[in-house]
Amino acid sequence: MLPWTRAPRSPRARRTLAALLLAVAAVATPTATAAAAPAAATAATSRGWNDYSCKPSAAHPRPVVLVHGTFGNSVDNWLVLAPYLVNRGYCVYSLDYGQLPGVPVFNGLGPIDKSAGQLAAFVDTVLASTGAAKVDIVGHSQGGMMPNYYLKFLGGAARVNAMIGLAPDNHGTTLLGLTKLLPYFPGAEYLLNAGTPGLADQVAGSPFITKLNSLPDTVPGVHYTVIATRYDEVVTPYRTQFLDGPDVRNVLLQDLCPVDLSEHVAIGTIDRVAYHEVANALDPSHATPTDCASVIG
Repeated sequence: MLPWTRAPRSPRARRTLAALLLAVAAVATPTATAAAAPAAATAATSRGWNDYSCKPSAAHPRPVVLVHGTFGNSVDNWLVLAPYLVNRGYCVYSLDYGQLPGVPVFNGLGPIDKSAGQLAAFVDTVLASTGAAKVDIVGHSQGGMMPNYYLKFLGGAARVNAMIGLAPDNHGTTLLGLTKLLPYFPGAEYLLNAGTPGLADQVAGSPFITKLNSLPDTVPGVHYTVIATRYDEVVTPYRTQFLDGPDVRNVLLQDLCPVDLSEHVAIGTIDRVAYHEVANALDPSHATPTDCASVIG
């Protein structure tokens, strides 16, 4: 269904938040924390992704790596998109990155350059497992921006065919914008008063953002797609998400479906119109028009 209302009112979003609350309760003790990672991996595999026996097909020769956003993790960010892509014949993988010691469930909070190193290692694992030459990356929020560091500074361009960002903060955002994520992740607010370099790195004008944008937006050989929403309340103005380069497609969700009201969280977690555009970017030779009816596909 279309996200006619904002994410907190969406049934799927409520289920996702309920699952997150259960996860927070489950990791309240060290014993539960130790069990959380295997449980998450099992949950992901049971839905068809993070299956290391998967071999890419001739139709979809590249595995897809999903990169979660700030406060997210390898499961909760992708409860809708991962099965959506698996059902279309892709080998799909998601990683956890940016973990802080003693902070379970909420990831993407560590130094972003270190997170990019985690992504690099994960991509190498996926390539070794699948035998593919390159991956395609789909990231949400910080997960749509952080891979650009991997592409620019860690040699990732040799291993990546397409970089697709859903509401990525490619040129930074404001701390106020990041705090607007907190209502979607109950229990995370205290983290703002702790050491959270992953938040500080995303602030416009930070040393990390300055270094990231000291080079051109894009790297030759990688196909870029940015999908933004007019109603983004976290990465503002939304046009700062767009990239400038010779192989870039910048997409505003409301140009495709004017009645879509998805904001920052919904565009990455439940929006089927955005997901149709992701599918087009992954397989441009078989792309079909994206509009309000795309939720049927």
